[in-house]
Amino acid sequence: MKLVRFDLYRYSLHFSRPLTLEGITLHHREGLLLRLSGDDGSEGWGESAPLPSFSVEDLVEATAQLRRLAASMMDREASDDWIDPYGAFARELDRTVPSARFGFELALWNLYGAFSGKTLPELVTPSPRAVVPVNGLLSGAPVEILEEARRMSDAGYLSVKVKVGARAVADDAALVCELGEELGTDISLRLDANRAWGYEDAAEFVRRAAGVRFEYVEEPLVDPAQLPRLVREFEVPVALDESLVGVEPEALEDYRYARAFVLKPTLLGGISRTLRVAERALRLGVTPVVSSAYESGVGTAALVALACGIGDRPVPAGLDTYRATAGDVLEIPLSLPAPSVDVGETAATSRAIDVRRLERL
Repeated sequence: MKLVRFDLYRYSLHFSRPLTLEGITLHHREGLLLRLSGDDGSEGWGESAPLPSFSVEDLVEATAQLRRLAASMMDREASDDWIDPYGAFARELDRTVPSARFGFELALWNLYGAFSGKTLPELVTPSPRAVVPVNGLLSGAPVEILEEARRMSDAGYLSVKVKVGARAVADDAALVCELGEELGTDISLRLDANRAWGYEDAAEFVRRAAGVRFEYVEEPLVDPAQLPRLVREFEVPVALDESLVGVEPEALEDYRYARAFVLKPTLLGGISRTLRVAERALRLGVTPVVSSAYESGVGTAALVALACGIGDRPVPAGLDTYRATAGDVLEIPLSLPAPSVDVGETAATSRAIDVRRLERL
């Protein structure tokens, strides 16, 4: 199979309610979809959606790089090296901005899968798990959060996450204590502070929430250099997210104090890098947690494929952001929100794109 054509599209999806990230309020999610086509009729779709306030690049730069990368692939024969996270082709992409690399690799992996008769999960691992558990997101006022936690518990969620850091420390701690009582020991509680606290604030939170069993608190400190001290002094489990951006997998030894690494391919830089970081995490005894950056169904399906093949046990993935948008680019939306997703169904659904919702570039 030879690659003979590419098409680039832009999408815009309204958020169900305005989303505020790092002080910027977003009313819709914008991104790019790349379609690569082979001379045998095979097609592969990928998504590039820089996340405002978190991505180092914008949509203009991602568009330019996707065009350049896709054009450079014309007339190239399919190769196993395309889907080797440690191969020469993966190294060729090292200077590509993260979201463009994710979109390009995803399109290429999907194209290779269509050509070879395999799904994306089967390219990630020879024996993909059939189901991926989902980490539910809790939001709103404390009363609403507690009600949502009860609903998710009844629905069968194994893990939920709540944002902390926007309230007073005492209020956050009180809410987390109530959640701990509500959820008991059967549901994992994850916290995400988005670097909201100084060291003393984080220390106060840990003291006030003593006795609450939570899986980890994600990026608690405004100064991440103090995280090892926080872990040593209070034995608090922490997860890294933003701190991983730009870090080479081989340099992760310095971060083994973390309980978990939150892996967002849109921010980390593609499928290959995400798989390399995940493998390194497992070697260090750190749990890799695949998570979304508010992608559409195309990117979210890729996260499902990654989550079903990483590690030897299922880890709840951060896919609940999918419900933040009021629509999707897929003809049939993914079966989310839900406590878990079917891997085979997700892979099949993600191949049918509603081109009428896209703007061709």
